[in-house]
Amino acid sequence: MSKKITAAITAVGGYVPEDKLTNFDLEKMVDTNDEWIRTRTGIEERRILKGDGKATSDLAAPAVKELCKKRAIDPAEIDCLIVATVTPDMVFPATANIVCDKIGAKNAWSFDVGAACSGFLYSLTLGSSLIESGRYKKVVVCGADKMSAIVDYSDRATCIIFGDGAGAVLLEPNEEGNGVLDSILRSDGSGCQYLHMKAGGSARPASVETVMAKEHYVYQDGQPVFKFAVKGMADISAELLEKNNLTGNDVAWLVPHQANLRIIDATANRMGLPREKVMININKYGNTTAGTIPLCLWDWEKQLKKGDNLVLAAFGGGFTWGATLIKWAYNS
Repeated sequence: MSKKITAAITAVGGYVPEDKLTNFDLEKMVDTNDEWIRTRTGIEERRILKGDGKATSDLAAPAVKELCKKRAIDPAEIDCLIVATVTPDMVFPATANIVCDKIGAKNAWSFDVGAACSGFLYSLTLGSSLIESGRYKKVVVCGADKMSAIVDYSDRATCIIFGDGAGAVLLEPNEEGNGVLDSILRSDGSGCQYLHMKAGGSARPASVETVMAKEHYVYQDGQPVFKFAVKGMADISAELLEKNNLTGNDVAWLVPHQANLRIIDATANRMGLPREKVMININKYGNTTAGTIPLCLWDWEKQLKKGDNLVLAAFGGGFTWGATLIKWAYNS
């Protein structure tokens, strides 16, 4: 009898642009200040992708290239590439298609997933299913967003939050019981009114009027989103532990979406985890939407040990939210 196949992360890649936008820079742009931003969000700076024609694929491609180099594989060996993003290069083709072309992944089929800040977890579950099916051996899951493209830098409610970046993981079959073990994913479309981009879709196609009305930028009603996010991320992470008969003592790391430090702390508290077991890099990258969780794995990769239990948790526009349990498969 063959052993059960699980999808294990075997390599991690990441990329953030060189240009930094600090809180002190924002003080010169909108009515805000460094202390206010830090105390409410935990953010000190964020990275911004600059340059004519630079797009989300220019964040994702180097992240995937790094992953291939670490694993010593040719991009042509990739079977499937999934890119989670809400800032695609174009409405179509998929940004994943463009990334494949840029890196030379000539044998991969590819597609995008749009689930906002939960996009990486949604995509990770999809990618894991492809590996578990036995039909695919190398699936890359990438979370990438150029949020600076859809942020209004005269809106102090949103411009302080977001940054640009990408992270990617390689999934391969595992028969040792390591890898993606479980996920609980949720969505609630009634949350659309609180966090969305009004124009640019089929409901409100781009026009002179929509551009003049600034309807192509992120809109967020902060208080309802904060309340939903705290409850959603904390509850689903606790539910995942209970479902798998685990407690906070069994978890090596919480890998939370980096939306707000207070939301991260609430999730950790609900799981009974001390701050030292929580990956936090929101201070230097801000909220990179689909990129936050893989960027955490990228930053902490050298500290991860084979057999570590990780809980990945996210909450995003839509509303979308979820939590994933992973048993880490390798020592760096």
